[in-house]
Amino acid sequence: MSLEATPVEQTRRVDFIRRGLNLEYLTIAYNSLEGLIAVVAGLIAGSIALIGFGFDSVIEVTSGTALLWRLQADLDAEWRERVEAITLRVVGVCFLALAVYVSYEAVSSLVDHQPPQRSVPGIFLAVASLIVMPLLARAKRRVARGIDSGALMADARQADFCTYLSAILLGGLLCNALFGWWWADPLAALVMTPLICKEGIGALRGETCCD
Repeated sequence: MSLEATPVEQTRRVDFIRRGLNLEYLTIAYNSLEGLIAVVAGLIAGSIALIGFGFDSVIEVTSGTALLWRLQADLDAEWRERVEAITLRVVGVCFLALAVYVSYEAVSSLVDHQPPQRSVPGIFLAVASLIVMPLLARAKRRVARGIDSGALMADARQADFCTYLSAILLGGLLCNALFGWWWADPLAALVMTPLICKEGIGALRGETCCD
């Protein structure tokens, strides 16, 4: 976008920024509640995937906070580019932190043969996230394209991963609850690790685009 935007373009951009801020506030609020429920339910049930899901919520809150900073700095075009680059790296570090935690805990659980208990709250939480997170991701992508922000696009991608983790978590919890397949829980947590790492490295390199 040109530094000398027309009044119409500027008004449109301000509208996108307002929508982006509202989405990040919603992300922080929802993931704070989601993370608290997931960690408590995971500790009670001994579910590595559920605890990892809660940690993902903490990552989402961190990412959302960084994006608030990015969006609030948008009006200054020169400062915007600097904040954009920093925010993209913050999101990349969040991806990698999630991958390290989930993989470590899942491998530990498989090696130690730690069977999780059934977790009805975890199942309901996974279903709720399967509904909420795709809507958030789609809305963030629209705003990211509107303001040409790779950082916000990466944040939307993180919401996509939360959706995938929700589906994997739900599958693992249901397999354990219905069939007693305890190994499905940590195995489910491992499935997404390579993809999460790939996204994290890409964000750190600034490779995320708005295409």
